Amino acid sequence: MSVPEQETVPSNWNVPNALTTLRILMVPFLGWTLLVDHGADNLWRWVAWAIFALAMVTDKVDGDLARKHGLVTDFGKIADPIADKAITGMAFAGLSVIGDLWWWVTALVLFREWAVTFARLSIARHVVIAARQSGKVKTVAQTFALGLFIAPFKQLPGVWHTPGLVVWWIGAVLMGLAVVLTVTSGLEFARDAWRQTRPVSRA
Repeated sequence: MSVPEQETVPSNWNVPNALTTLRILMVPFLGWTLLVDHGADNLWRWVAWAIFALAMVTDKVDGDLARKHGLVTDFGKIADPIADKAITGMAFAGLSVIGDLWWWVTALVLFREWAVTFARLSIARHVVIAARQSGKVKTVAQTFALGLFIAPFKQLPGVWHTPGLVVWWIGAVLMGLAVVLTVTSGLEFARDAWRQTRPVSRA
Protein backbone atom coordinates (compact mmCIF):
# COMPACT_ATOMS: atom_id res chain seq x y z
CA MET A 1 0.00 0.00 0.00
CA SER A 2 1.56 3.26 -1.10
CA VAL A 3 1.91 6.10 1.36
CA PRO A 4 0.27 9.31 0.09
CA GLU A 5 2.70 12.13 -0.47
CA GLN A 6 2.37 15.05 1.90
CA GLU A 7 1.72 18.39 0.32
CA THR A 8 4.69 20.70 0.70
CA VAL A 9 3.77 23.94 2.40
CA PRO A 10 5.77 26.85 0.93
CA SER A 11 7.93 28.82 3.34
CA ASN A 12 6.93 32.36 4.25
CA TRP A 13 10.50 33.36 3.41
CA ASN A 14 10.08 33.84 -0.33
CA VAL A 15 10.32 36.59 -2.92
CA PRO A 16 6.57 37.35 -3.25
CA ASN A 17 6.25 37.85 0.50
CA ALA A 18 9.39 39.98 0.51
CA LEU A 19 7.84 42.20 -2.17
CA THR A 20 4.63 42.44 -0.16
CA THR A 21 6.62 43.47 2.92
CA LEU A 22 8.51 46.02 0.84
CA ARG A 23 5.20 47.50 -0.29
CA ILE A 24 4.12 47.91 3.33
CA LEU A 25 7.42 49.63 4.15
CA MET A 26 6.83 52.05 1.25
CA VAL A 27 3.67 53.44 2.88
CA PRO A 28 5.27 56.01 5.24
CA PHE A 29 7.74 57.09 2.54
CA LEU A 30 4.88 57.71 0.11
CA GLY A 31 3.12 59.80 2.72
CA TRP A 32 6.21 61.81 3.58
CA THR A 33 7.19 62.62 -0.01
CA LEU A 34 3.61 63.55 -0.89
CA LEU A 35 3.33 65.95 2.05
CA VAL A 36 6.65 67.78 1.59
CA ASP A 37 5.88 71.51 1.39
CA HIS A 38 2.18 70.59 1.56
CA GLY A 39 2.40 69.02 -1.89
CA ALA A 40 3.72 72.15 -3.60
CA ASP A 41 7.22 70.80 -4.36
CA ASN A 42 7.06 69.26 -7.83
CA LEU A 43 10.28 67.26 -7.42
CA TRP A 44 9.01 65.50 -4.31
CA ARG A 45 5.64 64.94 -5.97
CA TRP A 46 7.45 63.06 -8.76
CA VAL A 47 9.34 61.04 -6.12
CA ALA A 48 5.99 60.20 -4.50
CA TRP A 49 4.65 59.16 -7.91
CA ALA A 50 7.69 56.91 -8.45
CA ILE A 51 7.16 55.23 -5.07
CA PHE A 52 3.48 54.68 -5.82
CA ALA A 53 4.23 53.32 -9.31
CA LEU A 54 6.87 50.95 -7.91
CA ALA A 55 4.42 49.71 -5.30
CA MET A 56 1.81 48.97 -7.96
CA VAL A 57 4.38 47.09 -10.07
CA THR A 58 5.47 44.96 -7.09
CA ASP A 59 1.81 44.20 -6.40
CA LYS A 60 1.47 42.71 -9.87
CA VAL A 61 4.83 40.91 -9.75
CA ASP A 62 4.45 39.27 -6.34
CA GLY A 63 1.02 37.89 -7.20
CA ASP A 64 2.23 36.45 -10.52
CA LEU A 65 5.32 34.90 -8.89
CA ALA A 66 3.34 33.38 -6.05
CA ARG A 67 0.83 31.72 -8.37
CA LYS A 68 3.39 30.61 -10.98
CA HIS A 69 5.82 29.00 -8.53
CA GLY A 70 3.36 27.72 -5.95
CA LEU A 71 4.47 30.20 -3.29
CA VAL A 72 1.03 31.20 -2.03
CA THR A 73 1.19 31.33 1.78
CA ASP A 74 -1.17 32.24 4.59
CA PHE A 75 1.03 35.25 5.32
CA GLY A 76 0.73 36.39 1.72
CA LYS A 77 -3.05 35.93 1.69
CA ILE A 78 -3.35 38.24 4.69
CA ALA A 79 -0.50 40.69 4.07
CA ASP A 80 -1.04 41.28 0.34
CA PRO A 81 -4.50 42.88 0.57
CA ILE A 82 -3.40 44.83 3.64
CA ALA A 83 -0.39 46.16 1.72
CA ASP A 84 -2.59 47.14 -1.22
CA LYS A 85 -5.10 48.97 0.94
CA ALA A 86 -2.36 50.64 3.00
CA ILE A 87 -0.53 52.09 -0.02
CA THR A 88 -3.69 53.28 -1.78
CA GLY A 89 -5.12 54.49 1.52
CA MET A 90 -2.04 56.60 2.15
CA ALA A 91 -2.30 58.02 -1.36
CA PHE A 92 -5.97 58.95 -0.90
CA ALA A 93 -5.41 60.43 2.58
CA GLY A 94 -2.28 62.33 1.53
CA LEU A 95 -4.04 63.88 -1.46
CA SER A 96 -6.88 65.01 0.79
CA VAL A 97 -4.47 66.47 3.37
CA ILE A 98 -2.82 68.66 0.73
CA GLY A 99 -6.21 69.67 -0.68
CA ASP A 100 -6.01 67.85 -4.03
CA LEU A 101 -8.91 65.50 -3.32
CA TRP A 102 -12.17 65.94 -1.43
CA TRP A 103 -12.20 64.25 1.99
CA TRP A 104 -15.59 62.66 1.36
CA VAL A 105 -14.09 60.77 -1.57
CA THR A 106 -11.25 59.48 0.58
CA ALA A 107 -13.59 58.54 3.44
CA LEU A 108 -15.99 56.71 1.12
CA VAL A 109 -13.25 54.78 -0.67
CA LEU A 110 -11.34 53.83 2.48
CA PHE A 111 -14.49 52.68 4.29
CA ARG A 112 -15.43 50.45 1.37
CA GLU A 113 -11.93 49.03 0.82
CA TRP A 114 -11.22 48.16 4.45
CA ALA A 115 -14.75 46.88 5.10
CA VAL A 116 -14.55 44.49 2.15
CA THR A 117 -11.01 43.41 3.07
CA PHE A 118 -11.93 42.59 6.67
CA ALA A 119 -15.11 40.85 5.53
CA ARG A 120 -13.16 38.68 3.08
CA LEU A 121 -10.64 37.72 5.76
CA SER A 122 -13.31 36.98 8.36
CA ILE A 123 -15.30 34.61 6.16
CA ALA A 124 -12.39 33.19 4.11
CA ARG A 125 -12.27 30.03 6.23
CA HIS A 126 -15.82 29.17 5.23
CA VAL A 127 -16.48 30.97 1.96
CA VAL A 128 -14.22 32.32 -0.76
CA ILE A 129 -15.93 35.06 -2.76
CA ALA A 130 -14.39 35.50 -6.18
CA ALA A 131 -13.53 39.02 -7.27
CA ARG A 132 -15.99 40.36 -9.81
CA GLN A 133 -14.99 42.13 -13.01
CA SER A 134 -16.34 45.42 -11.67
CA GLY A 135 -13.98 45.18 -8.71
CA LYS A 136 -11.02 44.60 -11.00
CA VAL A 137 -11.97 47.57 -13.19
CA LYS A 138 -12.39 49.64 -10.01
CA THR A 139 -8.85 48.76 -8.93
CA VAL A 140 -7.42 49.73 -12.32
CA ALA A 141 -9.34 53.04 -12.32
CA GLN A 142 -8.19 53.81 -8.78
CA THR A 143 -4.57 53.03 -9.60
CA PHE A 144 -4.38 55.23 -12.69
CA ALA A 145 -6.43 58.02 -11.10
CA LEU A 146 -4.21 58.12 -8.02
CA GLY A 147 -1.10 58.08 -10.19
CA LEU A 148 -2.35 61.06 -12.21
CA PHE A 149 -3.32 62.93 -9.04
CA ILE A 150 -0.04 62.24 -7.23
CA ALA A 151 2.09 63.44 -10.14
CA PRO A 152 2.14 67.27 -10.24
CA PHE A 153 0.47 67.62 -13.65
CA LYS A 154 -1.78 70.41 -12.37
CA GLN A 155 1.27 72.39 -11.22
CA LEU A 156 3.47 72.13 -14.32
CA PRO A 157 4.86 75.53 -15.33
CA GLY A 158 5.18 77.33 -18.65
CA VAL A 159 4.29 75.54 -21.86
CA TRP A 160 3.55 72.35 -19.93
CA HIS A 161 0.75 73.92 -17.89
CA THR A 162 -2.10 73.34 -20.38
CA PRO A 163 -1.08 69.76 -21.30
CA GLY A 164 -0.71 69.09 -17.58
CA LEU A 165 -4.23 70.32 -16.91
CA VAL A 166 -5.57 68.05 -19.67
CA VAL A 167 -3.86 65.04 -18.10
CA TRP A 168 -5.15 66.07 -14.66
CA TRP A 169 -8.73 66.21 -15.97
CA ILE A 170 -8.31 62.72 -17.40
CA GLY A 171 -7.29 61.67 -13.91
CA ALA A 172 -10.36 63.45 -12.48
CA VAL A 173 -12.66 61.51 -14.83
CA LEU A 174 -10.95 58.24 -13.84
CA MET A 175 -11.33 59.19 -10.17
CA GLY A 176 -15.05 59.76 -10.69
CA LEU A 177 -15.33 56.36 -12.39
CA ALA A 178 -13.36 54.78 -9.53
CA VAL A 179 -15.71 56.27 -6.94
CA VAL A 180 -18.80 54.98 -8.77
CA LEU A 181 -17.25 51.51 -9.14
CA THR A 182 -16.16 51.59 -5.51
CA VAL A 183 -19.77 51.93 -4.43
CA THR A 184 -21.31 49.51 -6.93
CA SER A 185 -18.67 46.78 -6.50
CA GLY A 186 -18.96 47.12 -2.73
CA LEU A 187 -22.71 46.57 -2.94
CA GLU A 188 -22.15 43.57 -5.22
CA PHE A 189 -19.73 42.08 -2.68
CA ALA A 190 -22.18 42.61 0.18
CA ARG A 191 -24.91 40.89 -1.85
CA ASP A 192 -22.65 37.94 -2.75
CA ALA A 193 -21.42 37.60 0.84
CA TRP A 194 -24.98 37.58 2.17
CA ARG A 195 -26.12 35.01 -0.36
CA GLN A 196 -23.22 32.64 0.33
CA THR A 197 -23.17 32.92 4.11
CA ARG A 198 -26.89 33.03 4.97
CA PRO A 199 -28.27 29.86 6.58
CA VAL A 200 -29.96 27.51 4.14
CA SER A 201 -33.67 27.33 4.93
CA ARG A 202 -35.04 23.87 5.59
CA ALA A 203 -38.12 22.63 3.81
